[in-house]
Amino acid sequence: MKLQQLRYIWEVSRHNLNVSATAQSLFTSQPGISKQIRLLEDELGVEIFARSGKHLTRVTPAGRPIIELAGEVLRKVDNIRHVAQEHSDDRRGSLSIATTHTQARYALPAVISEFTRRYPDVALHMQQGTPRQIAQMVCEGTADFAICTESLELFNDLVLLPCYRWNRCVLVPKGHPLAALENLTLAELGQHPLVTYTFGFTGRSQLDDAFHAEGITPNVVLTAADADVIKTYVRLGLGVGIVAHMAVDPVADSDLVAIDAGHLFASSVTRIGIRRGTFMRNYMFDFLQGFAAHLDRDTVEAALEAGSRGDRNLFESIELPVR
Repeated sequence: MKLQQLRYIWEVSRHNLNVSATAQSLFTSQPGISKQIRLLEDELGVEIFARSGKHLTRVTPAGRPIIELAGEVLRKVDNIRHVAQEHSDDRRGSLSIATTHTQARYALPAVISEFTRRYPDVALHMQQGTPRQIAQMVCEGTADFAICTESLELFNDLVLLPCYRWNRCVLVPKGHPLAALENLTLAELGQHPLVTYTFGFTGRSQLDDAFHAEGITPNVVLTAADADVIKTYVRLGLGVGIVAHMAVDPVADSDLVAIDAGHLFASSVTRIGIRRGTFMRNYMFDFLQGFAAHLDRDTVEAALEAGSRGDRNLFESIELPVR
């Protein structure tokens, strides 16, 4: 059994069983990958992939745990490299962050600016996607941190670190009837067409839960993953916008009226997800504390030691900042 063979089956599974695409991503030949997979299957005495002719069609029942274990082995190998690099040069390396548009656009710029100033030799990569996609990236080892509000708790391999609380505001053009109200209610808000986040993004579930609890069916006419897109359609008069409060810029959005909605919806918590077993470089600890001051090294190490579901009690006494 060779490490190269384990990497091939892992990468093939990640590329939807497309050997050609896997070969391109690994800069090798398709026949070479196919041959090494066959040799591994012969050695193990089981088929990892079912086939139809020359094409792989599915992962076999025996193949699923084998591929999962192969991923764990590859991550351990990466950790060995990281340990060596930490001792040879603790200010050089890479950091990959998977996050949503709202975090990338509004929460991360100042943190990343300071981080790159302190660590100019650390290559920083940012990947965007849905909350489920970015959580999967971290679980698979293609990203180091997942930063978002929704869906991270669905992945047992992730240790979750709460960072800050936030709530929403209602955005309307100047002169809109809602702008004249002293105390906005859900009933009044529900009388207007709404433009807000796509389900699964940026705390959308809290919004839906609030309307449901009042027996109100909101008229959501447009959804988007991007707060800037929502604001664009509010300006066009398509509907009333509901966005994260942090997404409102007092200068750039001065043509809109922002109405606080903290009394209407439960607050949401943005978390960072880290895969269990990740070797943490010094600069990774510094990034976490730069993003959330209470995530000092001792706290993060205790959470990682506690595991995916044992870290919650560590944060019960911490009052999260509000943004």
